Amino acid sequence: MILAKVYVTLKKGVLDPQGKTVKHALNSLGFAGLEDVRIGKYMEVTLDEKSPEAARKAVTSMCEKLLANTVIEDYRVEVES
Repeated sequence: MILAKVYVTLKKGVLDPQGKTVKHALNSLGFAGLEDVRIGKYMEVTLDEKSPEAARKAVTSMCEKLLANTVIEDYRVEVES
């Protein structure tokens, strides 16, 4: 079994209203000096693959087809064997 961790974030330049709301709330709670807050997604995918390379290839395909909207989001895959 191989565990893949997927991090999906909005591309730079794409507005993040949820991040702005969280930044405002943190400022209201007294957390000063915040430059920016960006909200993303984290997923864990467990695969029955033999090699980390095969797992990375499969999860990358999943990201391209479903897990990330590649028009407005970037993604990063980390594979643990």
